[in-house]
Amino acid sequence: MSADHDPTSTDDPVLRRRAQVVRWCEVGQRLGYVCFALSMVLFFVGFALQFPAWLVTTIIVVLVAGSTVLLPAIILGYAAKAAEKEERGEKFGY
Repeated sequence: MSADHDPTSTDDPVLRRRAQVVRWCEVGQRLGYVCFALSMVLFFVGFALQFPAWLVTTIIVVLVAGSTVLLPAIILGYAAKAAEKEERGEKFGY
């Protein structure tokens, strides 16, 4: 990527903010998917331990946390990428 297209090297506050949103969305998506992976691991541990109540509660909390983080991260990530495509004049669709 050249310096001309690097959103962090510009003085445009909209591009800087959009780049910041994309970075936070990437972090949110990673965290959300890690929560889902952890809940799957905990599920199989619970299966082996015959699902004690504390483990079921932990699985549910991890799933809810993952969903709470992942949903806005995906939506805002798509929005930021669509805005970048529109600004470049590329064809995009919803």
